[in-house]
Amino acid sequence: MSNLVLYELEGCPFCTKVRNKLAELDLEYESRKVPRSHSERTEVKEVSGQTGVPVLVDEKHDVHGMPESDDIVAYLEETYGSAS
Repeated sequence: MSNLVLYELEGCPFCTKVRNKLAELDLEYESRKVPRSHSERTEVKEVSGQTGVPVLVDEKHDVHGMPESDDIVAYLEETYGSAS
């Protein structure tokens, strides 16, 4: 099982941005699809305190519910990007 979990919504451009970075860095992750309706996104709200997606969880680095695609992409690059 992967340490990375991405809460996402099909067709969400912000989620796509994060998935593309995960693919670029060749990182395995668990995808958790959330319902379209914000009121039904109880799991992502419990994790991050809000209902927007994407949200990243990285157990290995004690990240428990990072929102905002730009922040997630920057975090992934800083944490898992190559030092070249």
